[in-house]
Amino acid sequence: MKQSITHIALVVKDYDEAIKFYTETLHFNLIEDSYQPEQDKRWVVIAPKGSSGTNILLAQASSPEQENAIGNQTGGRVFLFLQTDDFQRDYAEMTSKGVKFVRPPQTMPYGTVAVFEDLYGNRWDLIEAHNDEQRDP
Repeated sequence: MKQSITHIALVVKDYDEAIKFYTETLHFNLIEDSYQPEQDKRWVVIAPKGSSGTNILLAQASSPEQENAIGNQTGGRVFLFLQTDDFQRDYAEMTSKGVKFVRPPQTMPYGTVAVFEDLYGNRWDLIEAHNDEQRDP
């Protein structure tokens, strides 16, 4: 059996403001933005540059319950892990663009890591693993 996770849904307040943040601030690629008339919503997929794995599906909240989850999809825990090949470059760029880091950079046994928040408050790890190894959270 072969299976994979292709998309992770991230509930957002507004498609366009989320696209702007992820593409302009974090330099993600906009993979797809198409209207789905049968459901009256958009299918918006983004991914970090150079990524060949799981993508993020931006899902605009469409109910009060979904609106309540914006920015807190994991109860305040780190939700997503952004692996980089150059921590200092990306940390400096993100800081210069006003990205809020809630935990400063630390050198850990597995690599260099800092926690930041996206435009809605979801927490992410920015991480550069030692020896190109993936972090096992």
